[in-house]
Amino acid sequence: MKYGTLLRTLLLGVPLVIAGCGQEDGASDATTSNDVTQSAGSSDGIIVDVSDPNAQFVPVLSYRTGPYAPNGMPVANGFTEYLKLINARDGGINGVKISFEECETGYATARSIECYERLKGKGPTGAAVFNPMSTGATFAITEKAPVDKIPLITMGYGRSESRNGGVFPWNFPIYGTYWTAADVLVTHLGDINGGLDNLKGKKIALVYHDSPFGKEPIPLLEKRASMHDFELIKLPVTHPGVEQKSAWINIRKEQPDYVLLWGWGVMNSTAIKEATGVRYPRDQIYGIWWAGAEPDVRPAAADAVGYQAVSMISSGQAQVHKDILSYLYDAGLGSGERAGVGEVLYNVGLLNAALVVESIRTAQSKYGEKPLTGEQVRWGIENLNITEENIQDLGLSGYMYPVNLSCSDHEGKRAARLHRWNGESWEYSTDWISADDAVLQPMVKSAADTYAKEAGLPANACES
Repeated sequence: MKYGTLLRTLLLGVPLVIAGCGQEDGASDATTSNDVTQSAGSSDGIIVDVSDPNAQFVPVLSYRTGPYAPNGMPVANGFTEYLKLINARDGGINGVKISFEECETGYATARSIECYERLKGKGPTGAAVFNPMSTGATFAITEKAPVDKIPLITMGYGRSESRNGGVFPWNFPIYGTYWTAADVLVTHLGDINGGLDNLKGKKIALVYHDSPFGKEPIPLLEKRASMHDFELIKLPVTHPGVEQKSAWINIRKEQPDYVLLWGWGVMNSTAIKEATGVRYPRDQIYGIWWAGAEPDVRPAAADAVGYQAVSMISSGQAQVHKDILSYLYDAGLGSGERAGVGEVLYNVGLLNAALVVESIRTAQSKYGEKPLTGEQVRWGIENLNITEENIQDLGLSGYMYPVNLSCSDHEGKRAARLHRWNGESWEYSTDWISADDAVLQPMVKSAADTYAKEAGLPANACES
């Protein structure tokens, strides 16, 4: 983070902890900075001190530094600004103000765990819920959450089998897992070829971040390759993804019919530039939702036109964005640039925060309008039932869709759309595409059963 940005952040009163930056799994953890903590006092009740005994504490794991910062910053801005909006516009959640504190992870698993340990006990009742914002961190914290009784919301990432609430009662991959996303992409490729059977003999390359995140779709893609007799070419890319020439040389040699890009951060824009270099058509490249935002395509300029990605939420503004501009930016309390409000990753952060807030609101209906424990909030997430009417009331029409969770289903809707970059903005290129649960469910059950057996857990806690 540049000094000017840090100074501006502190002056605006955004709670921030810089715990040193690092890298994803396997990277050095030696770099540490002096801790800088800011838990500002009241700005007309918008920023609430973590020590406030009447506030609900929400921890924020973010990465505003390092190679993933261009993607991490808008997510963090969307998340924290929604929390501030709830305080400013609504006076909190049913009168309970939200306090929060950011902890800088640099997208490193080790740093994420440090931040988790640092923040889990803060506030009058401890952390309400964690959004790890990293698959590697999710794998690690999954072991800790049941002990600490703090739920994890992993919207669109994490362990795909964790949708099985009977084995993973503390994990909530709401709105989609990587298996769901991969199945949506394969289904789409089948659709444009006149049916899945017509994928026989085709080559599909997977260019993936060589980390738990990038490897997560492989079991589903291997299953689909076996079912439909297409060839799956797996091409790993080492963190952070700036060096991937060998992968694209292989693509030039193999000439796959399609490329699936499972990247994050600078890896995505680099991939599009490399595709241009080997003259691989961008309209035959399909990205995961973490490869479908403005920072992924703007560096490639016109070369990115035609590129598509699966999408949970696209760019644009609803009423809630207008409220954020009015209540925060017009008051000088925005965290980033005004123009960034409503971009894809900003909206991802905002939607994550909305799920947190509505989970707490649901839990309050049972436990009372007061600061709640993580265990109480877990009940709220598992009983989440967001309707179209709720979405309209939240000012999120068109940017959030209904979700109804249960003990056995911690994911909810298993569908997504694709959007295409037109050179200036993202535009939807498909309607909703549903993943085939007849394929997914047996895989989820098998993986969850294996995890339960190895961890000594009951095979289905929902039946106990």
